[in-house]
Amino acid sequence: MNVHKRAQQLIALLCLAVVAPAALATNGYFANGYGTRNKGMAGAGVALPQDSMAAATNPAGMAFVGARSDLGVAIFSPSPRSYTSSGSSGVPDGTSCGIFPGGFCPFDVGPQSIESDNDYFLVPHFGYNLSFGNTAMGISVYGNGGMDTEYKGGTASLTGPTGTRTTFPGTFGAGNAGINLSQLFIAPTYASKFSPTAAWGVSPIIAYQRFKAFGLGNFAGFSTSPNDLSDKGADSSTGFGVRVGVQGAVAPGLTLAGAYQMKINMSEFDKYKGLFAEGGDFDIPANATVGLAWQVTPTSHVVFDIRKIWYSKVDSVGNPHSQLATPAAQCTPGPTGGTGAGCLGGSNGAGFGWQDVTVYKLGYQWKTGADYTWRVGLSVGDQPIPDSEVLFNILAPAVSETEVSFGFTKAFGKNNALSFAFTHALENSVKGPNPFSPSTTPGGGQTIELEMKQYDVELSWAWIF
Repeated sequence: MNVHKRAQQLIALLCLAVVAPAALATNGYFANGYGTRNKGMAGAGVALPQDSMAAATNPAGMAFVGARSDLGVAIFSPSPRSYTSSGSSGVPDGTSCGIFPGGFCPFDVGPQSIESDNDYFLVPHFGYNLSFGNTAMGISVYGNGGMDTEYKGGTASLTGPTGTRTTFPGTFGAGNAGINLSQLFIAPTYASKFSPTAAWGVSPIIAYQRFKAFGLGNFAGFSTSPNDLSDKGADSSTGFGVRVGVQGAVAPGLTLAGAYQMKINMSEFDKYKGLFAEGGDFDIPANATVGLAWQVTPTSHVVFDIRKIWYSKVDSVGNPHSQLATPAAQCTPGPTGGTGAGCLGGSNGAGFGWQDVTVYKLGYQWKTGADYTWRVGLSVGDQPIPDSEVLFNILAPAVSETEVSFGFTKAFGKNNALSFAFTHALENSVKGPNPFSPSTTPGGGQTIELEMKQYDVELSWAWIF
């Protein structure tokens, strides 16, 4: 590869590092796949590495992709992201629940139906790999995100102890509301074959994330640091982790692979230490993938993966909102902020209540002639939001469960190829009670329904050298 091309790709990498923070999700806020060829099979293919983005799924795969570079971009559209609130509390006049400072009770969102703004995002990726006999060294740059919402308009109501209702503008009564989370990963990789059909690999990971939140000021009474809860602009954090992987043939035409990424401990979001548990901590959860690739014919493969993401092990993501009201958590709200471990920002503070996610991915790939490779895929799994946690997850309605995909690669000689992938996350919803709008009558109280579907179109170009 000449110096000019190396310089071009270095520039591309540097540009990517600047613009990569964006929105991308389907497995909670993790991307459903990494690299265009992987996405064409709904993210399946931990045992079938095909490009220099392989390390994002399994570092061992870099030992089999050869010397190459891949640069691509996706247009991601999580639309619609919306919520619908209906009903309200039936608390009689003169009743004080003590939920909010000063005895305000209850808290109603709407009733209303609002769709989030910000429907389109550009998400680039970059990979580079060199092969030295049985070893390979490379780098993969990719992102996660997708907790990106902006709800304009709407109202919220606080009902006082005598039944007096006061209405404020905005989803949570503090103006336009939403959050934005994006994550960038830079993964240098070393992989080595220990037989012609088996390899191991390791990727030290440099992680960077950005976050902002706005319109949450009415929760200040529950925050250990109410001045660091909302409307503080963008904040960033960094961390380091490791992904390890292995793959090998277990029978003629059958390959088994697995990879594990440790929990990445991130520095705190200091501007939001009154929102996230443990004083602004927002770690990246551990995750693992195992899978098989079966070469059905000389020109076709079936791949099957199982992916697990441990969201519940990150307090700011996994802790339920009930931490605010659980006696053991000891959150005592007040007009100047809350005190106790369960308060927002506390050592065991309330979060989004996300559960662990298990996703099953099935893909099929086949070639037609020397120039074209075709792909289809299906991904089915859990969504992370219980119906008891819908209130806070208005901000992050990651309720997708089923995705279908299609893709292809067109080779241009031996040294270049264009790949395309389209993914559609089918519409799904979760409906549950607003915990701050209780009712004393059967069938009363407020309910909130979260809804989302997604589209993702991606193109990439490969240089093979």
